[in-house]
Amino acid sequence: MTSFLPIAALGFFLGMRHATDPDHVIAVGTIVARHRRASSATAIGALWGVGHTLTILIVGGGIILFRWVIPPRVGLSMEFAVGLMLILLGIMNLTGILHLVTERLTPLRETGSGHHAHPHPHGDYVHSHVHGHEPESHPHDPNRTPVGWLDRHFAGLGLYQVLRPLVVGVVHGLAGSAAVALLVLTTIGDPGWAVFYLLIFGLGTILGMMLITVLIALPFEYTETRSARLHAGLRVASGVLSLGFGLFLAYQIGMVHGLFTGDPQWTPK
Repeated sequence: MTSFLPIAALGFFLGMRHATDPDHVIAVGTIVARHRRASSATAIGALWGVGHTLTILIVGGGIILFRWVIPPRVGLSMEFAVGLMLILLGIMNLTGILHLVTERLTPLRETGSGHHAHPHPHGDYVHSHVHGHEPESHPHDPNRTPVGWLDRHFAGLGLYQVLRPLVVGVVHGLAGSAAVALLVLTTIGDPGWAVFYLLIFGLGTILGMMLITVLIALPFEYTETRSARLHAGLRVASGVLSLGFGLFLAYQIGMVHGLFTGDPQWTPK
């Protein structure tokens, strides 16, 4: 007779431990580096966990209930997507820093009328034109930028802020769902209890990632108001780490494990 309490406890605590996997921490750390607030980090961690849990339930449930068999090349492709996601997140962070550096280092070009030209940011968007810093001298509404357009149309719906961590969680769930489902299937014979385990495992992952993102966000929030240079350094470090780990993961999966060769070798882990 399968017991409820041991399955719930095992799934929950293993889910929390699963949240500490290096690729998970690096991914959410890179996202948190852009938001910087501990309050926002809680929502980021929860959304990441929800996306991860949805994929685990769908793919893992299919493996348990319908005995889906994932070919090695498909499994490697799901893990390769995690590497690509980390590369993209790292580039996005480093690009944002380069925009700020460009804005600070580009010399002013005086026009002779109190106006000058240099790159300047509107949120994450950076462009250059002749302008002054008095409110009446700025030639356009600061909100009339590509990023401003996205903010106006999507921020109110909530989709603009939640999409990134949710998608990242879904991609990471794809990479780990087969391993979790196969482990559960060999341990818990009853399919109903096995799917229940996946759900509890997902809840543990959500809570674990919420705690991790808050811990990651605290240094960013602290340095933002006290040391701009240190804050920028933390963001650069998160971008470099994400980019480097993503490239390493992509190489391992693509070349070492054979995704791009004629002999793909994949064991869910």
